[in-house]
Amino acid sequence: MTIEILKSLYNRDLNKVKIEIESYQNEESLWKIDKNISNSGGNLCLHLLGNLNTYIGAELGETGYVRQRDLEFSLKDIPKIELLEKLETLIEIVDSTLGKLSDEDLKKDYPTEALGYKMTTEYFLIHLLSHLNYHLGQINYHRRLLDV
Repeated sequence: MTIEILKSLYNRDLNKVKIEIESYQNEESLWKIDKNISNSGGNLCLHLLGNLNTYIGAELGETGYVRQRDLEFSLKDIPKIELLEKLETLIEIVDSTLGKLSDEDLKKDYPTEALGYKMTTEYFLIHLLSHLNYHLGQINYHRRLLDV
């Protein structure tokens, strides 16, 4: 039951990220920063891609993904279509990986101490979902402020 809820929420919210990225009218605006806005919508998208490909894809799904976190914030001008393709691939990875887990797997310790302490896989997946939504909101706000 919990697995299906998590799959549904990740699918819903990753598709919302896709909609936000698609909604930028000016592709250059994806990469704008201004005053106290230090992360662009494009970089926040790259960060979510790196985060979830690491903690769900690589750790739980054994995809072999290797994260380069610094690039998530330093790369610029990735074409919007490429970001959307990467999001679509991530949606498939998350859905497939979560689909292989059981409710018993959720009660087990997550494979690494990603937050600096032991936690269940269920706890960390919920944490990752809240992290996704935090940055989804930032992307939405960035687009509405700087996509001119």
